Amino acid sequence: MSFGRLERPDASRPMSDINMTPLIDVMLVLLVIFMITAPLMTASLRLDLPKSEAATPSDAPAFIAVAITPDGGLHLGDDELDAKAFQQRIAELGRANAQLEVQLRADRTVPYGRVAELIGWVQAAGLNRIAFVAQTAASAP
Repeated sequence: MSFGRLERPDASRPMSDINMTPLIDVMLVLLVIFMITAPLMTASLRLDLPKSEAATPSDAPAFIAVAITPDGGLHLGDDELDAKAFQQRIAELGRANAQLEVQLRADRTVPYGRVAELIGWVQAAGLNRIAFVAQTAASAP
């Protein structure tokens, strides 16, 4: 009776190649995910920074100093003004030069609402360039 060959076939040899298809699929999926999410990760803050090869000290823009004291006093340059006079003076400055920069100095104890109100007055006068002045960490008390 013959049932076929009784010889054992050669033992299957181990596979020496790595199947790269699943690895490539995963990498392509990750690439697509990063391509979609990268633009969403940018900051929502848009800054209009001046463009210059090299700024020299003489190229400093015209500015006016505005300060709020802890007791709520408003200072435009060296003059202390009440709210009405401040709004009138800042409106005159805005009409004279819309590119004027406002350097705002506010005491740390001044409430945020008061600073926001002042910024509103400055923007209503047509002055949109506002710089916030602070002490450096080394010179702070």
